[in-house]
Amino acid sequence: MNIEGEQKEKLKQLFPEVFNEEKIDFDKLKLSLGEDIDVGRERYSINWPGKAQAVKVAQLPSLATLKPDEKASVDFDKTKNLFIEGDNLEVLKLLQKSYFGKIKMIYIDPPYNTGKEFIYPDKYEEGLQTYLQYTGQIDAEGKKFSTNVETDGRFHSKWMNMMWPRLFLARNLLTEDGVIFISIDDHEIDNLKKICNEVFGEENFIASFIWHKKTQPSFLSKEVANVTEYILAYKKSSEILQLKGGMTDPDKMVELLNIGNPITNRILPKENVIFVNEDWCGNLKKGIYGNEALQVELKNDLLITKGHSDIDIELKGRIKWTQDTINQSLNEGSVIYIKSIKSLRPTLKRIGNESNVKPPISLLSKYVNNIPTNTDASNEIKKMFNGIAIMDYPKPSGLIKYLIETISYGDPSAIILDFFAGSATTAHATMQSNIEDGGNRKFIIVQLPEKTPEDSEAYKAGYKDITEIGQERIRRAGKKIVEESKDKEGFNAEEFDKGFKVFKLDKSNFSVWDGAGDGDMQKKLELHVDNTDPKSKEEDILYEILIKAGFELSENIEKIKVGGKNVYSILEGQLLICLDKQIDKDFVRSLTKQKPKQFICLNSSFKEDADLTNTAKILENNQIEFRTI
Repeated sequence: MNIEGEQKEKLKQLFPEVFNEEKIDFDKLKLSLGEDIDVGRERYSINWPGKAQAVKVAQLPSLATLKPDEKASVDFDKTKNLFIEGDNLEVLKLLQKSYFGKIKMIYIDPPYNTGKEFIYPDKYEEGLQTYLQYTGQIDAEGKKFSTNVETDGRFHSKWMNMMWPRLFLARNLLTEDGVIFISIDDHEIDNLKKICNEVFGEENFIASFIWHKKTQPSFLSKEVANVTEYILAYKKSSEILQLKGGMTDPDKMVELLNIGNPITNRILPKENVIFVNEDWCGNLKKGIYGNEALQVELKNDLLITKGHSDIDIELKGRIKWTQDTINQSLNEGSVIYIKSIKSLRPTLKRIGNESNVKPPISLLSKYVNNIPTNTDASNEIKKMFNGIAIMDYPKPSGLIKYLIETISYGDPSAIILDFFAGSATTAHATMQSNIEDGGNRKFIIVQLPEKTPEDSEAYKAGYKDITEIGQERIRRAGKKIVEESKDKEGFNAEEFDKGFKVFKLDKSNFSVWDGAGDGDMQKKLELHVDNTDPKSKEEDILYEILIKAGFELSENIEKIKVGGKNVYSILEGQLLICLDKQIDKDFVRSLTKQKPKQFICLNSSFKEDADLTNTAKILENNQIEFRTI
């Protein structure tokens, strides 16, 4: 008999409020018994063991990088979608510069902390080291990821320590009108809401959606047959537009042209189009207008009088929305503006009002708003993988697609992020949303390469970790969507983005300077003459430079020849990067003829300091910003 345990259990029956993760708060016990205690300066706050360290971890810079894996990718050179394999804490840190304030929506389905499936680093300050050991990229005595179990005295604290820095970093990535949706169940909803109130602000709480996850309760149910889960929704700021049904903000403009879309014809009814310069009157001849990247062809001659055309306008170009979507929006009161008669770029201002813009209700149910259940999700993924139960408890793509539509309606180029991606349902839902409204949304998927159990159906089918399942699901979902949409008006299978670039978290391609401690300082200096890892591929170094410079990982990159050397051209030549080991005067002269705005190369490309100084001077004289790494 555990006498101490029995005594505690008796006390718990009388005073449950004095227990915190199985520990007795004796000050609370004294207060419960009516005794006065000096509690110091009281204020409302949330605290738990390890919180201070979790806050500190969020602020530590990452020493990692993301290395491209073209073999695992689909349409690597064309796609704007990303699949990142790695610990999401490190990945979120690496995305801070490139995607700060650019993500319109985040959906995550984090571990529910049920005591059996939550893996986390033992030491948060060793995030990259832990990850490299876990994935077998460096030697270790054993993997340093472990399962959080209810018998642990700090069961809830460890989960909160894991979530806090990730949510803090995620908030930075949201646009000012962005929203995060978080799936959760009863185990941690109270703690999650407290964390979110602190990170996002209690005033930015939107709703706690209730998802009707199953139509039949489990026969194993004991006290209550639970058939629901929750989805917490928080906005970044007060800039958010009304969810679902479009935009109530009359100043929100939507560009209808996008370089990634197929060339199609669209009819713009004359009564819905306004030429902004109403003082201009005259004839517009049919022909090509605008720059090369976003040209439009006017198919008919127009007479413009006081800002209006005499006939409907027929345009041919890279228009985001289908004709049906444009017509629906115009029928709801929206207006198309054309600001310039030189470019003829149409911009839609979506007009919302109380009669046609209705917010979503807080109940997400098959019977109320046709939201799929987890049974539907299991059947969906089984069908995609030829009847194999490839993943336990996946979310249905229809659920996430519904959430995507509540926030990105009217913004069909939104970036959607999921950093607890699982089987990549969010990627599937994003592609499906694009098909339905002609949008061009992009997804960023982040997933730890968590090993599949050897007795699982996934392992037997050849999938050794969850990232392999997620990547294969996107491949199959893309093919399925293309096949089902081949007869859809305006659909072009070659232009539809069903691909994804794969990146893998790894240690930096550049050695980190360590001037502290003992050791031969001369040797340390010699190692940093060329500070790049000799095992790194040129593409690895290139993408690390782009991340550090703040460019998106989906940026178009062209490989060109300048002065006989390979040079990477970004933003149509505005940025040039050369990773050659030797740069001379002839190359620099050839480079100036390209007239880039910025040039980046390796510091080790110059044999002498004088060569570096001369290059810097020449580029400065040609108004070219110069940086070395």
